[in-house]
Amino acid sequence: MLFSAGCNLACPFCHNPELVNQDLLDAEYCLSHNQIISELKERAGFIDAVVLTGGEPLVHEHNICLLRRIKEETSLAIKLDTNGTFPDRLKRSLPFVDFVAMDLKASPEKYIFATGGRSGFAAVKESAQTLINQSAVQYEFRSTMVPGVIDMEDVLSLLDEFAPAIINRYALQRFRSEKTLSSELTDMPPYPGGYLEELAARMTGRVADIQLRL
Repeated sequence: MLFSAGCNLACPFCHNPELVNQDLLDAEYCLSHNQIISELKERAGFIDAVVLTGGEPLVHEHNICLLRRIKEETSLAIKLDTNGTFPDRLKRSLPFVDFVAMDLKASPEKYIFATGGRSGFAAVKESAQTLINQSAVQYEFRSTMVPGVIDMEDVLSLLDEFAPAIINRYALQRFRSEKTLSSELTDMPPYPGGYLEELAARMTGRVADIQLRL
């Protein structure tokens, strides 16, 4: 797994605050693209896939070049994690990846709040629609179910945004509050048991594959 430091959002529930603010990272953990390719080639036969995650990988346009190099210079399958706020860069990345996991953080009306005042829903919707409309790359949408940020009705309203399309895969992730960007959410209890299961049942028929990550 490759972690790309830096993010254009400031989601209060983010559990990787050191990757939001890349200045918190020690320089010794930084690798050039040449070093990354070399390391991946050395592990040939031991790994068969690589994940580029963050932070937000597409905040750095040069990561598109990294994806291309991994695709062209190795035999590894490639997964990209993204928040969907760079629809043009996502489109340009698709020829070089095999799977995209994209966050849907809140209902359209709550997106500014959920992203720390950094993003509305328009760009995210464009990215999601791009994934829905193509068939070459597998994808999933995922929502971290944070009380006070996103609830059952918010997820259903997100599905309404893309109707009548059937979403390939949607992952509902249990909120973990041991470490968050905002101290106000640290140690906040998650939704009670059964909440995500009830939501999954209500999503049936609108999503081909619903995954619960508890």
